[in-house]
Amino acid sequence: MMGWAVSSARGAGLRKKRFAALVFASMLAAGAMAWPFTRAHLQSVVILRLVSGQKVPSSISRLVTEPIQTEDLDFATDAGTVRGRLYLPQRHPNAPGLVVLHGVHHLGIDEPRLVGFARAMASCGLRVLTPELPGIKDYHVDLGSVQVIEESARWFAKRTGAPVGVLGLSFSGGLALVAAGNPAYRRDFKFVVAVGSQDEMMHVANFYLTGQERRPDGTTERLAPHEYGPLVLEYEHLEDFLPAEDEAAIRPVLRDHLYEDDSGEKLAEAKLNARQEAEAAALMDSSAPATKAKLAASDVKHAGEMEELSPHEFLRTMTTPVYLLHGQADNIIPAAETLWIAKELPRATLQEVLVSPVLSHVNLDEAKPRAEDQWRLVHFFALVMHAAEKR
Repeated sequence: MMGWAVSSARGAGLRKKRFAALVFASMLAAGAMAWPFTRAHLQSVVILRLVSGQKVPSSISRLVTEPIQTEDLDFATDAGTVRGRLYLPQRHPNAPGLVVLHGVHHLGIDEPRLVGFARAMASCGLRVLTPELPGIKDYHVDLGSVQVIEESARWFAKRTGAPVGVLGLSFSGGLALVAAGNPAYRRDFKFVVAVGSQDEMMHVANFYLTGQERRPDGTTERLAPHEYGPLVLEYEHLEDFLPAEDEAAIRPVLRDHLYEDDSGEKLAEAKLNARQEAEAAALMDSSAPATKAKLAASDVKHAGEMEELSPHEFLRTMTTPVYLLHGQADNIIPAAETLWIAKELPRATLQEVLVSPVLSHVNLDEAKPRAEDQWRLVHFFALVMHAAEKR
């Protein structure tokens, strides 16, 4: 009996050790499984802090960031030669790829906020390509930019050996959805992230006229439209607003106003005659009844083009995973547009949607956001990072 008791005690002790070892191994396994999500959230914190110009704690930086190098290049595609820039993490030469598309801005891939965002994403372990969209750079939302997006995704997918994520800002996000909806390019897109983007261009154009847009739930979003929106439409179709003989003189005025080049705008204005000065002033006042009437007529004239640049017709059959982010108070492209995209996408395709008070259009403008709103934004980008890194 005593021998049995000793043996039994030893057996119990061995079982306890084995159980403890099993628990420890399970904890390690759970930790290993949880680490990618934890790491993605830390990466998200780093990205958001870098983009907003805040210092990143060194303890976090050491865990998830690395040095990067940049490479300017021109690459040949079926859409022509595309100017681009690569941001490459030095410790992970085979990192997954992400295409980041600039919004409507004359600096294109050199726009400082875009550069900062691309650098931040690359420093967290992604190979980032920023292709220049000539149309978007010149304030034209057109099918040429869709073709550049399609071909850039294909080129980068071939270079990285796998489908790539595509993140588009403002109107470029909507055009990225149009590109991903093209069956010929679908296999090149790993996912799409649309930030502050359009569902239907005619909805956005009507918002510039009325300051309101209906949401999917039947409520109405009401905001004073930013002057930038209607000015972009005027600049794109200036022939609808001016006599042909005045276009060449007034275009530089409108262009430099959009470029926020005050000195250039004043020089261009100085060359106008009295009639042209009045025409330019009318263009700048998109709330004036006469200008609104011309905007409405131009919208009708170009409705077919706007339809081609609207992703909504592709969304119900979209198979590429989609992440949607929009600023709650966006008065260039209202957040109702993202709500419509979310409603129209298949449930299996829509990965995450967030309308955040931390954002305006594509800027982190809220000075003192609530902790829960900050967390939601961190979690959103963590999901994107996790999707980008998932093989």
